[in-house]
Amino acid sequence: MRLRLEKMIIGFTRRMSLRGKIVILYVIILLLPTLVLGSASVSLVIRGFHQSYVNTADESVRQTARIMDFSKKSYDLLAVRTATDGELIARLSREYTEMSDIVDTVNYVDRTFLITSKYLPGIADFRIYHTNDTLVQDGQLLWRPEARALAGTDELSWYEAASKSSNPLVWSNVPGKPDQTVITRKIIGNNGNLLGMLYILLNYDAVFGELINQPFNGGSLFIVDDSRRILAATEREEIGKRIRIKEWQDEVGNDPDDPALDLTGSKELLISKPLSSGWHIVALVHMKYMDNQNRTILVLIVGITSFFLLLSIFLMMTIVKNIVRRIRKLGNRMSDLSRGEFEATVRYSEKDELGELENMFNSMSERLGKLVEDITQAGLTEKEQAFKALQAQINPHFIYNSLGLIRWRALDVQDHEQIQIIDALTTFYRLTLNNQISVIPIRDELEHVKAYLDICQFRYPERVRVEWDVDESALDFYTIKTVLQPIVENCYLHGAITRKTNAVIRITVAREAGNVRMSVYDNGQGIPGTILREIAEGKYVGKGNGFGTSNIKERLALYFGKETEFSITSETGEWTLVSIVFPASSVQPNIRRER
Repeated sequence: MRLRLEKMIIGFTRRMSLRGKIVILYVIILLLPTLVLGSASVSLVIRGFHQSYVNTADESVRQTARIMDFSKKSYDLLAVRTATDGELIARLSREYTEMSDIVDTVNYVDRTFLITSKYLPGIADFRIYHTNDTLVQDGQLLWRPEARALAGTDELSWYEAASKSSNPLVWSNVPGKPDQTVITRKIIGNNGNLLGMLYILLNYDAVFGELINQPFNGGSLFIVDDSRRILAATEREEIGKRIRIKEWQDEVGNDPDDPALDLTGSKELLISKPLSSGWHIVALVHMKYMDNQNRTILVLIVGITSFFLLLSIFLMMTIVKNIVRRIRKLGNRMSDLSRGEFEATVRYSEKDELGELENMFNSMSERLGKLVEDITQAGLTEKEQAFKALQAQINPHFIYNSLGLIRWRALDVQDHEQIQIIDALTTFYRLTLNNQISVIPIRDELEHVKAYLDICQFRYPERVRVEWDVDESALDFYTIKTVLQPIVENCYLHGAITRKTNAVIRITVAREAGNVRMSVYDNGQGIPGTILREIAEGKYVGKGNGFGTSNIKERLALYFGKETEFSITSETGEWTLVSIVFPASSVQPNIRRER
């Protein structure tokens, strides 16, 4: 049988040229099997890549849902803890007859919830509305619903709509402002009556921005609440619409006054993941990217196959042997990498596709090692910063409670002078100990300086006259925190103002074109010329913090750049004038990268 088959093959190829014999052998032995196997391989690879892409997208949506679920729970927990605070409920339901009780309630709300409102990022406004006619509204945390504009409507309309809602806690978008989101939480009394409403205004980018911007190579991501309304989306023009997919087709109607985003007929990959609160993450994954990848894989496989088929069997076997060897070597190095040996590298000399892959592997190995080191260091830094932040929250809280206790005792003995001192200390430390802000309105800075001066006036009664010359139109512009208080403190520490006859400190705030000028004048002992020159050159080293000028200059440059001016003029034994000029900014400035 074998001999007959050999005779048939030899007889069939006897009249063919050598080229023909090689071609027919090439076609029968190599080309046809390669085409069949290659086609099957391409199909399997494309199918596996497609499934991997879908699984990756599904896992990415699941992770996004977990992150969003955790973030929502954090804000919900903040709102619930505030609205269910027993002391707050008791104070809102109380009927007030004494001003001291009202002041005590305002102080309690400020010291308890002012720091609470800064716990989470993205909180642009934090208010507690109440309807207690005997309790004031301080315009900071305590408010009464009136006809003022609020969240795309007015306070009365918002309060009435929120009180009629069946849900005690509601998330909603601000009409006309897709970059803002409002959390509303009812404050219920012990007998079930409505005492007020908690209002939290969130910055959209801080809460949702990183989660939904440009996902899945041009896809779309939607955060949908339990009423199937879009709270956040990659395309912000879709915010506020109700969304319709196959699972919710019966829940979303066709009301023309309530537009809906219809995705039921979409040919793209649609993934929906529920959150524990009833919300959903809906992802629309474009398959165009997947089709391009399929074409790339197909072209790559066909090209490689054609390349090998055009070579002789000897060269083909040699190249295959070389490629297999290098792939196994790369696989061994990848195994080392999976065990955490990030120093594993692959030696390469050939400048082909595998050489590029080996080069990329070496680069990836180096970057992974650095990334793991950076993540470890970042974790340690994060823990350290969290501990420092906890300390910064505990210490002010302890000081406020202590001052509140001393004030309560002073109220018992009707010591009004001591009460004024405690109030000045409270105002002074409220800003000094708040490490979460670095820039404040000029109005708040002047209030901080006034509190310090009130304390000094009690310490040195009737020794220093304080004069104020403040332009009211400049009060809402921003300045760096605690910029004037160190200068005023120098009047007492270095200027010996309390030993001067007819001593005076004059604080001036004025607008000059597009700038704001703040100055402090005193008629103390002045600054010697040699020290004044050293201060101007940044070479002065005094006792303690010296005159504190270098710190002020650095912080001014940090937020206002080179457009600031800091000057000190003085005459020994007569007077000193410190002037600060910086741009008038009605928007809170940020730290500048280049100064």
